[in-house]
Amino acid sequence: MIEFRAVSKTFPDGTTAVKEFSLVLPAHKTTVFVGSSGCGKTTLLRMINRMVDPTSGTIEIDGEDIAKRRPVQLRRSIGYVMQNSGLLPHFTVVDNIATVPVLQGTGRRAARTRALELMETVGLDRALAGRYPSQLSGGQQQRVGVARGLAADPNILLMDEPFGAVDPIVRAELQRELIRLQEEIGKTIVFVTHDIDEAFLLGDQVAILQVGGHIAQVGSPSEIIEAPANEFVASFIGAEQGKRALHVRQTDAGAVLVDGQGRTQGVLVEERTAGSDVS
Repeated sequence: MIEFRAVSKTFPDGTTAVKEFSLVLPAHKTTVFVGSSGCGKTTLLRMINRMVDPTSGTIEIDGEDIAKRRPVQLRRSIGYVMQNSGLLPHFTVVDNIATVPVLQGTGRRAARTRALELMETVGLDRALAGRYPSQLSGGQQQRVGVARGLAADPNILLMDEPFGAVDPIVRAELQRELIRLQEEIGKTIVFVTHDIDEAFLLGDQVAILQVGGHIAQVGSPSEIIEAPANEFVASFIGAEQGKRALHVRQTDAGAVLVDGQGRTQGVLVEERTAGSDVS
């Protein structure tokens, strides 16, 4: 479990990125920070592994104040995946994935064996192990980044807009892959995005943020969609006039769901109970 307690961050130029932020991030679940640029979501993420230290307040992991831990040691115990994968260009795929375990003292052979296993876990062919990042597609690079984040088997995985630089088709594939992985491994994932659809797809807990890290609303996707806390949240998620403002339209082929712009979003099907006749 990760807990923020009255955390604030003011940078040397006087910019206050986060002010009095408090939130509990449950273990083995995915918490998503979502909001527009400048709302403090990436700053909050980077404070978890002390890439950024708070000006005031405390952050605890399983009841331990992370300020008492050495930053480098802390970072090596937490997986981190960034938008552009951040791979080392002069390292092969397998050596990129094995980097953190080797730094932690794992033998190179054992680390590479683990890296090959992780390649399969994230949907990469082992035949790519000897390639360099420049020889991979954007989606493949992001998968390598996820594998590297998991290589040391961390309890916590931080993901900073990891799928933002790939095309929509690849992004959808990576999102599905992350959902599958989380079902299998059950990590505590903190995910940052500006895309509310991605937040609702991936998050068990979603925190919608405004400027200064102010929480406009936090809850499950269903809780937020069903009961937006205020006009800002309703507008941000498109509850009033967007894709979530659905109504039923009757057509010759049956009932369909139409959004606020009049675009068909789905088809209503009759719910069938167990044992019903479907012939």
